[in-house]
Amino acid sequence: MDTLIYKKLESAVQCRVCNHYCIIKDGEQGICKVRENKGGNLVSLTYRQVIAHSIDPIEKKPIFHLMPGSSSYSIASIGCNFVCRFCQNAQIAQDATRMKAYDQGISMSPSQIVKEALDSGCQSISYTYTEPTVFFELAMETARLAKQKGLDNIFVTNGYMSREALDMIQPYLSAANVDLKAFDDAFYQKYCGARLSPVKKTIERMKEAGILVELTTLLIPGLNDSASELSRMAAYIADRLGPDTPWHISAFHPCYRMTDRPRTPVVSLEKAHGIGKKAGLRYVYIGNVPGTGFENTYCHTCNEVLIRRVGYQTTSYLGDGATCPKCGTVCAGKF
Repeated sequence: MDTLIYKKLESAVQCRVCNHYCIIKDGEQGICKVRENKGGNLVSLTYRQVIAHSIDPIEKKPIFHLMPGSSSYSIASIGCNFVCRFCQNAQIAQDATRMKAYDQGISMSPSQIVKEALDSGCQSISYTYTEPTVFFELAMETARLAKQKGLDNIFVTNGYMSREALDMIQPYLSAANVDLKAFDDAFYQKYCGARLSPVKKTIERMKEAGILVELTTLLIPGLNDSASELSRMAAYIADRLGPDTPWHISAFHPCYRMTDRPRTPVVSLEKAHGIGKKAGLRYVYIGNVPGTGFENTYCHTCNEVLIRRVGYQTTSYLGDGATCPKCGTVCAGKF
C-alpha cells in the first residue's frame, strides 16, 4: 500500500510521516526500513502485517489516567524510526532488514483488530511495542474505525511523528504515552539517532489538541540521570505541559547494545521522583520496581490514596466525578 504522507521529488520521494523526512531513491528504504520507494511511489512494506498482538492491562503502556484497571488490545508491526542502543523490544523494532519486514507476523485488517478488541472486552486499542508511526497507515485506519465503535485509541510513541501525521491521527487519539528519553539533544543524537526538539514539539501539540499525554523516562545510570538534567526536564513538564501531566520514571536493565550499564538503583528512581514532585508535578510514578508504593495515584491536595496499584492490579477509591473521597479534589484524567 502507498503510504499516506509523502512527496514526490524529481528523482526520489520524501517520506513525511516522521521528523526524519527521509529522501528515498528508487529501490531504497528509509531509516525505519519498512517504507520503500518503488518506481516513484512510497510503499509500506508492513501494511496489515501485525508482528505482535495481545490483551494488556492499560497500566502496562503505561497509561494510568485513562480508564484504570481496563484492558487494552495492543498491536505492533515490525520496525522503528529510532536506533536506540537500549531498545527493550529490539527483536521486533530494530531488526526489520534482517527479518524481511514484509514477511513477518500475521495479516490483520483494521476491522479484524477492532472486532478482536471488542470481543475480548477491551476498552481501548494501543499501538505499541514498536513505534506506531512506522505502521501509520494501519494505525490510522484502525483508529478511525475503533472510535466509531466507542473504543479509545492510544499511541505509545517516541514522539517523532511529523506535524502532518499528528494532525491526521489527532481526531482519533484519546491518549499517548510519549518517551521523553532525555533532556539533552546530544543524548538523542548519540543513542537514538534523532533530535530532542521535534519530540518536545509533538508533546506540546498533543497537549494543545486535548490528547491525554503521559510521559515516560527510562533512567539510565550515568547517561540521563543527573539531578540537573532531571530538574530541567521536570520544570519543562510542569511549566510547559502542566502539573497534571503524569511522569513515569522507569528502571533500566542492560539489553540490546547497552549491556555495559548497571540496572537503575532504586535510590536513583526515588531521587528523580522527588525532583518531579519538587517541580510541582502532581502525578509522578516509578516503573519496573513493583511494591514500592510509587505506582499509586495520590490526591495532590491531601495525599489520600486515590488508586492503589500492585503490579497490574488496581483498586480505585475515587468518588463521583473522579474526586478524592477525603477532600473532594478532582483527579486529572478520564475515569
